[in-house]
Amino acid sequence: MNSIIFLVEILFGLLLMAVVLRFWLQAARADFYNPISQVIVKVTNPLLKPMQSILPAGQRWNIAALVLAFLVAAAKFLVMFAIVGQAINPAAIAIWAVISVVKEFLNLAFWILIIRAILSWFSQGYNPSEQILAQLTEPFLAPIRRLIPPMGGLDLSVLIAIIAIQFINILLADMFGPL
Repeated sequence: MNSIIFLVEILFGLLLMAVVLRFWLQAARADFYNPISQVIVKVTNPLLKPMQSILPAGQRWNIAALVLAFLVAAAKFLVMFAIVGQAINPAAIAIWAVISVVKEFLNLAFWILIIRAILSWFSQGYNPSEQILAQLTEPFLAPIRRLIPPMGGLDLSVLIAIIAIQFINILLADMFGPL
Protein backbone atom coordinates (compact mmCIF):
# COMPACT_ATOMS: atom_id res chain seq x y z
CA MET A 1 0.00 0.00 0.00
CA ASN A 2 2.82 2.43 0.87
CA SER A 3 4.47 1.84 -2.51
CA ILE A 4 1.27 2.77 -4.36
CA ILE A 5 0.81 5.90 -2.25
CA PHE A 6 4.45 6.78 -2.96
CA LEU A 7 3.90 6.48 -6.71
CA VAL A 8 0.69 8.52 -6.57
CA GLU A 9 2.45 11.28 -4.62
CA ILE A 10 5.39 11.33 -7.06
CA LEU A 11 3.31 11.33 -10.25
CA PHE A 12 0.82 13.93 -9.08
CA GLY A 13 3.62 15.95 -7.46
CA LEU A 14 5.61 16.13 -10.70
CA LEU A 15 2.53 17.14 -12.67
CA LEU A 16 1.61 19.75 -10.07
CA MET A 17 5.17 21.12 -10.17
CA ALA A 18 5.02 21.45 -13.97
CA VAL A 19 1.63 23.21 -13.89
CA VAL A 20 2.70 25.61 -11.13
CA LEU A 21 5.87 26.37 -13.09
CA ARG A 22 3.77 27.01 -16.20
CA PHE A 23 1.66 29.53 -14.29
CA TRP A 24 4.74 31.13 -12.72
CA LEU A 25 6.61 31.39 -16.04
CA GLN A 26 3.73 33.30 -17.60
CA ALA A 27 3.19 35.49 -14.52
CA ALA A 28 6.89 36.40 -14.47
CA ARG A 29 6.84 36.97 -18.24
CA ALA A 30 9.76 34.63 -18.64
CA ASP A 31 11.25 33.91 -22.05
CA PHE A 32 8.81 31.58 -23.80
CA TYR A 33 11.49 30.33 -26.18
CA ASN A 34 13.92 29.30 -23.44
CA PRO A 35 14.51 25.52 -23.60
CA ILE A 36 13.31 25.05 -20.01
CA SER A 37 10.13 26.99 -20.76
CA GLN A 38 9.55 24.89 -23.84
CA VAL A 39 9.81 21.65 -21.83
CA ILE A 40 7.26 22.93 -19.30
CA VAL A 41 4.93 24.07 -22.09
CA LYS A 42 5.12 20.71 -23.88
CA VAL A 43 4.49 18.77 -20.67
CA THR A 44 1.49 20.86 -19.61
CA ASN A 45 -0.13 21.58 -23.00
CA PRO A 46 -2.13 18.31 -23.29
CA LEU A 47 -4.07 19.12 -20.11
CA LEU A 48 -3.98 22.90 -20.33
CA LYS A 49 -5.09 23.47 -23.93
CA PRO A 50 -8.66 22.18 -23.39
CA MET A 51 -8.98 24.28 -20.24
CA GLN A 52 -7.73 27.41 -22.01
CA SER A 53 -10.57 27.15 -24.49
CA ILE A 54 -13.01 27.44 -21.56
CA LEU A 55 -11.20 29.75 -19.13
CA PRO A 56 -9.86 33.16 -20.12
CA ALA A 57 -6.11 33.55 -20.45
CA GLY A 58 -4.80 37.01 -19.76
CA GLN A 59 -1.44 38.24 -20.88
CA ARG A 60 0.09 37.83 -17.46
CA TRP A 61 -2.19 35.56 -15.44
CA ASN A 62 -3.05 32.14 -16.82
CA ILE A 63 -6.22 31.32 -14.89
CA ALA A 64 -6.52 27.96 -16.67
CA ALA A 65 -3.11 26.89 -15.32
CA LEU A 66 -4.09 27.96 -11.81
CA VAL A 67 -7.36 26.01 -11.99
CA LEU A 68 -5.51 23.01 -13.44
CA ALA A 69 -3.02 23.13 -10.55
CA PHE A 70 -5.94 23.10 -8.11
CA LEU A 71 -7.57 20.17 -9.96
CA VAL A 72 -4.33 18.17 -10.03
CA ALA A 73 -3.85 18.68 -6.28
CA ALA A 74 -7.48 17.75 -5.60
CA ALA A 75 -7.19 14.66 -7.80
CA LYS A 76 -4.11 13.59 -5.86
CA PHE A 77 -6.05 13.68 -2.58
CA LEU A 78 -9.05 11.93 -4.13
CA VAL A 79 -6.88 9.10 -5.42
CA MET A 80 -5.00 8.79 -2.14
CA PHE A 81 -8.24 8.70 -0.14
CA ALA A 82 -9.64 6.07 -2.50
CA ILE A 83 -6.51 3.93 -2.09
CA VAL A 84 -6.66 3.94 1.71
CA GLY A 85 -10.45 3.66 1.75
CA GLN A 86 -11.03 6.88 3.65
CA ALA A 87 -14.27 8.85 3.35
CA ILE A 88 -14.07 11.77 0.94
CA ASN A 89 -14.86 15.23 2.28
CA PRO A 90 -15.09 17.67 -0.66
CA ALA A 91 -14.56 20.78 1.49
CA ALA A 92 -11.43 19.32 3.10
CA ILE A 93 -10.08 18.23 -0.28
CA ALA A 94 -10.63 21.73 -1.69
CA ILE A 95 -8.80 23.34 1.24
CA TRP A 96 -5.94 20.83 1.07
CA ALA A 97 -5.69 21.33 -2.69
CA VAL A 98 -5.30 25.10 -2.32
CA ILE A 99 -2.72 24.67 0.44
CA SER A 100 -0.93 22.05 -1.65
CA VAL A 101 -0.65 24.44 -4.61
CA VAL A 102 0.69 27.21 -2.36
CA LYS A 103 3.20 24.85 -0.75
CA GLU A 104 4.31 23.60 -4.17
CA PHE A 105 4.94 27.18 -5.28
CA LEU A 106 6.91 27.89 -2.09
CA ASN A 107 8.98 24.72 -2.48
CA LEU A 108 9.73 25.57 -6.11
CA ALA A 109 10.71 29.11 -5.15
CA PHE A 110 12.99 27.78 -2.39
CA TRP A 111 14.82 25.34 -4.66
CA ILE A 112 15.05 27.76 -7.57
CA LEU A 113 16.61 30.36 -5.26
CA ILE A 114 19.10 27.77 -3.94
CA ILE A 115 20.01 26.63 -7.45
CA ARG A 116 20.35 30.22 -8.65
CA ALA A 117 22.64 31.08 -5.73
CA ILE A 118 24.85 28.05 -6.35
CA LEU A 119 25.00 28.70 -10.10
CA SER A 120 26.04 32.30 -9.44
CA TRP A 121 29.24 31.03 -7.83
CA PHE A 122 30.25 29.14 -10.97
CA SER A 123 28.75 31.34 -13.68
CA GLN A 124 30.85 31.53 -16.84
CA GLY A 125 28.66 33.88 -18.84
CA TYR A 126 25.31 33.49 -20.56
CA ASN A 127 23.40 30.32 -19.82
CA PRO A 128 19.70 29.76 -20.67
CA SER A 129 19.15 28.01 -17.35
CA GLU A 130 20.48 30.96 -15.38
CA GLN A 131 18.40 33.35 -17.45
CA ILE A 132 15.12 31.57 -16.72
CA LEU A 133 15.97 31.25 -13.01
CA ALA A 134 16.69 34.98 -12.88
CA GLN A 135 13.44 35.81 -14.65
CA LEU A 136 11.50 33.70 -12.17
CA THR A 137 13.16 34.99 -8.99
CA GLU A 138 13.87 38.62 -9.80
CA PRO A 139 10.30 39.78 -8.98
CA PHE A 140 10.91 38.57 -5.39
CA LEU A 141 14.51 39.68 -5.03
CA ALA A 142 14.29 43.19 -6.50
CA PRO A 143 12.06 44.61 -3.71
CA ILE A 144 14.33 43.04 -1.08
CA ARG A 145 17.39 44.61 -2.75
CA ARG A 146 15.71 48.01 -2.62
CA LEU A 147 15.26 47.62 1.14
CA ILE A 148 18.63 46.02 1.85
CA PRO A 149 21.21 46.87 -0.82
CA PRO A 150 24.25 44.62 -1.33
CA MET A 151 26.79 45.17 1.42
CA GLY A 152 30.43 44.94 0.41
CA GLY A 153 29.52 43.01 -2.70
CA LEU A 154 27.45 40.50 -0.71
CA ASP A 155 23.83 40.23 -1.82
CA LEU A 156 21.64 39.11 1.09
CA SER A 157 18.36 39.21 -0.85
CA VAL A 158 18.42 35.47 -1.62
CA LEU A 159 18.99 34.62 2.04
CA ILE A 160 16.15 36.88 3.16
CA ALA A 161 13.81 35.42 0.52
CA ILE A 162 14.68 31.87 1.61
CA ILE A 163 14.04 32.75 5.26
CA ALA A 164 10.67 34.28 4.32
CA ILE A 165 9.70 31.19 2.29
CA GLN A 166 10.64 28.86 5.12
CA PHE A 167 8.71 31.03 7.59
CA ILE A 168 5.57 30.83 5.44
CA ASN A 169 5.99 27.05 5.03
CA ILE A 170 6.28 26.59 8.81
CA LEU A 171 3.33 28.92 9.39
CA LEU A 172 1.18 26.87 6.97
CA ALA A 173 2.23 23.66 8.72
CA ASP A 174 1.32 25.17 12.09
CA MET A 175 -2.06 26.33 10.83
CA PHE A 176 -3.11 23.31 8.77
CA GLY A 177 -0.77 20.50 9.80
CA PRO A 178 1.29 18.40 7.42
CA LEU A 179 -0.41 17.37 4.20
